[in-house]
Amino acid sequence: MILIKLGGSIITNKKKPLSPRKKTIENIAKNLKKIDEPLIIVHGGGSYGHYWSVKYDMHTQPRKYDTHGVSIVKNSMIELNKIILDSLLKNKLNPYCLPPTDFMTGNKPMSKKIKEIEKIARSGLIPITFGDALWYGQNKTYILSGDKIMTYLSKILRPRLSIFALNEDGLYSDLKSKKLIYELKSEKPTISENTMDVTGGMTRKVQEASKIARMGISVFFVNGNKPERIVKAVKNRKFEGTLFRGKRNA
Repeated sequence: MILIKLGGSIITNKKKPLSPRKKTIENIAKNLKKIDEPLIIVHGGGSYGHYWSVKYDMHTQPRKYDTHGVSIVKNSMIELNKIILDSLLKNKLNPYCLPPTDFMTGNKPMSKKIKEIEKIARSGLIPITFGDALWYGQNKTYILSGDKIMTYLSKILRPRLSIFALNEDGLYSDLKSKKLIYELKSEKPTISENTMDVTGGMTRKVQEASKIARMGISVFFVNGNKPERIVKAVKNRKFEGTLFRGKRNA
């Protein structure tokens, strides 16, 4: 089973509010057809959820946020999710919409519900979930990032691989020369931040990928603009990107 995160910067244009990158989503869908293993897909909010999260000052910590803002964030994520579902359907895939409320209670994952996701994936359907604004309790809500969902799913489902599709080739040791880190040796590399991304940008991705790798699951960062690289990572062909090699703590 393969777990794939489609970053918000891949499926949307983060510089322009509410702007999906439909051609890129279409290319990803076409390449996903080449994978003959069960898939689970998580996607970010990009210029949909993140845009409204910033506007209404919503974050990952549970608080009493503006209720109208919560509604708008959730509605925008449903809108973006529908675009992705439609693209996969168009390409003869079988997406199965799975909002995070189906497997989260408060800010805790429900193991039994998550284990059902694997059964769905092995049936021939492709579960599609996403970062979202969630009810916490006591009139509080919070933003659950797609990156955090990747860690929750990896811990319980133990996929063969976890793949993060980014808007870059991977992690760079030097941003000016864009010298690629092929395998991450340090868990705390220097990361450039995107101030619009309230869920932590690249820093959060590195943190969650490192957690997943410590579970013994290899994690790949690949360029989602070149979705054939997702297929190469799955099929163990010449890999282009950054590898977090799965290694359990002693």
